[in-house]
Amino acid sequence: LDVAGYRPKTFASALEFLKAVQQDWAGCIVADVRMPGMTGIEMQKELLLRGIRLPVVIITAHADVPMAVAALKAGAVDFIEKPFRDEVLLASIRSGLASALPDAPLKPAAGLGFNAGMLSPREQEVMTLLVAGHPNKVVADRLGISTRTVEVHRAHIMEKTGARNIAELVRMVCLSDVPNTDRRQN
Repeated sequence: LDVAGYRPKTFASALEFLKAVQQDWAGCIVADVRMPGMTGIEMQKELLLRGIRLPVVIITAHADVPMAVAALKAGAVDFIEKPFRDEVLLASIRSGLASALPDAPLKPAAGLGFNAGMLSPREQEVMTLLVAGHPNKVVADRLGISTRTVEVHRAHIMEKTGARNIAELVRMVCLSDVPNTDRRQN
């Protein structure tokens, strides 16, 4: 981060950060999901309760779809799986800083080009269940189709949306207000 021109400030824990953070601070928070005393997502929620609106990038080596959904619903500008390339983190930080500007759109994902209308009705059904965290087998059982058919639909969804992985698809869905997507579906 230093090489990229940023001046990072580090804290031993989320609790230590929460003791120090001020309402008028500017910047972008990079927080791991697993931190001593409090998760990065819990810290993010605490910031919101305090009215502190700093952009947050969540990183983790232990990602799953429900965790990504929770982070994005709590307002994270990005959710990155470890290991990641330096450029990926820097792009997320830039996006977070841009979203913190007064003239920035409310949704940092505006312009993603994601439109659920580009998917067939069946692809939308498959996407809804995948984003809710269901594995291919469960999606197949729920929709009465084969696991292989789910895999084909999933590949088409990824191709049409440009998502590189399920976490990225979750981010796109959460930040684009896709209609008829019940992320709480069992």
